[in-house]
Amino acid sequence: MKIVIIGGDAAGMSAASKIKRTRPEFEVTVFEKSEDVSYSACGMPYNIADPGRKIEDLVVREATAFREKQGIRLLTGHRVEQIDPSGKRISGVTSTGDRFEEPYDNLVIATGGSSIVPDLPGFDRKGVLALKSLDDGRKLKSYIASQGVRKAVIIGMGYIGLEMCEALVERGIHVSMVKPNLGLLPWMDETLSKEVANELVSHGVSLYSGHAVRRIEEREGELTVVCDDLSLDADMVLPAMGIRPNSGIAGDAGIALGAGSAISVDRFLRTSDPHIYAAGDCADSYHVVTGKKTWIPLALRANRSGWAVADNLCGEPSEIPGVAGTAVFKVFHLEVARTGIMEKEALKEGFEPVSVTIESRSRAHAHPGSSVIRVHMTGDKLSGRLLGVQMVGREGCAHRINAAAVALHAKMSVQSFSEADLAYAPPFGPVWDPMLTAANQLLKKMAG
Repeated sequence: MKIVIIGGDAAGMSAASKIKRTRPEFEVTVFEKSEDVSYSACGMPYNIADPGRKIEDLVVREATAFREKQGIRLLTGHRVEQIDPSGKRISGVTSTGDRFEEPYDNLVIATGGSSIVPDLPGFDRKGVLALKSLDDGRKLKSYIASQGVRKAVIIGMGYIGLEMCEALVERGIHVSMVKPNLGLLPWMDETLSKEVANELVSHGVSLYSGHAVRRIEEREGELTVVCDDLSLDADMVLPAMGIRPNSGIAGDAGIALGAGSAISVDRFLRTSDPHIYAAGDCADSYHVVTGKKTWIPLALRANRSGWAVADNLCGEPSEIPGVAGTAVFKVFHLEVARTGIMEKEALKEGFEPVSVTIESRSRAHAHPGSSVIRVHMTGDKLSGRLLGVQMVGREGCAHRINAAAVALHAKMSVQSFSEADLAYAPPFGPVWDPMLTAANQLLKKMAG
């Protein structure tokens, strides 16, 4: 069996490693366009915040380990440009300009995602640096050090933008954030979103929402982000407008695309071609709340889908579970967490959503160090199901959200969730955990 994998990050290397562990006689070839494989992309903002740390600290496993210890034919610096499903071949070009072709029995597409960089004047200038790959992080960290960056503009206010905002401020860099739509986090309850905005402003960050960027100019060595009614000067500009799936190579080969223009896969990660699978950020998935296709790029999903593809290729059918969109990120001293869906999306999916926002404490009221936790919880009035939870606080959010995520996977009702036996001790929370308080208040509102 000859298996070819396109992409050598989380999903691709997880699949390759498990295939070789399960069926060492299989021939596994991985083509990776960069020179980096198996690294912690999510750790890049925190690494960049510390000038004393090398970006290579984020490498989980060196390429030589995959080659020498597992017998994986790992070819870095090889960009796959075309898939020929009828001929069961792929082709591409190396970093030195040489062409290559490779046949396969089964193909795994694990091409991940890439940063959205708008096609606007000036976004190709020196000092405009997106952050997605390890090499992006390498270049960004080097640029900060070599150019003495003191002012930065972040275009966008999503997860990466907010994490990089903190990292740059820790480096003594003044940060301005700008985006075309009003508000900080449009998917978040307004009360919680304002708390995040206040945290940013309290650390000297300038926020400009509702300003569409038109171009980036360069004047006497300084960059200027130009909007219709606003100009922001910077030594460096970071586009952080989200990512898109790298699905073009699949679409060009006639493979069906799905939610978010990602590669459409079934629950076994099979594409529309019986000999081609897709895993990681380039592929779509099923949402555990709606049961419908969605595209939510997540690190755990990428690794898990790589394992599932390996099982399926090794003759051990593995149906991957759906996603709840569970995420957590840090904004200075705040933890911000979410899982499931909220009112707007719930309405579109035919639910009758009801929501509450409550304020509680991270520890028992008399215990030292207690701080405020705000919980926004949504349920369906028709079925009673829990639909989603958002949390913001200085401690206790990052792990509490996992309880709600498990409840969503189990399709629990708000009533059942309110009756859960959650742990209590004064250093960790009040007797009535903030999640239980929110569920009890939501039950009252749903009954009204």
